[in-house]
Amino acid sequence: MDIYLEKLHSADAEELFTFERNNRTFFEEMVPTRGDEYYNFETFQRRHESLLNEQAKGSSRFYLIKDKNSLILGRMNLVDIDEIHGIGHLGYRVGQIHTGKGIANRALNLLVVKVKDEGRIKQIKAKTTSNNIASQRVLLKNDFEHVGTSDEVFSICNRELQFLYYNWTGMSN
Repeated sequence: MDIYLEKLHSADAEELFTFERNNRTFFEEMVPTRGDEYYNFETFQRRHESLLNEQAKGSSRFYLIKDKNSLILGRMNLVDIDEIHGIGHLGYRVGQIHTGKGIANRALNLLVVKVKDEGRIKQIKAKTTSNNIASQRVLLKNDFEHVGTSDEVFSICNRELQFLYYNWTGMSN
């Protein structure tokens, strides 16, 4: 499946809201919930506009992972960008029906290539939950190095989890 990354736009709000709502249960098995209020369209719309403002200021980059028909398959974000030190923080999610197809791996590769080509970000930090083996594999396949595990233990779906931390330094091929 051919995919591409497209910067987030105002016009994406409705389709993105549907994507998030349709995948809520799946996402909340792996990551902490965004809360019920997030799934109210008016709240979502305000948050969407806030993300677009962050993107316009350069402190974050929000991308949609899309297929050749422009269907949203997932999201890929760089947030809390520190331009002075060249550091960004990665976040991504792929819809449940699109998992297991290599989409996250290809999308992250596209993002890493974009970052390398631009040359401004030299380090990307990422974290995932200890139960998200697929995400751990995606990070490792894209030259991220596991650099630590949180001491904090938290519960999602009655499972005790920890955050695992990863870094990409741009030094790899």
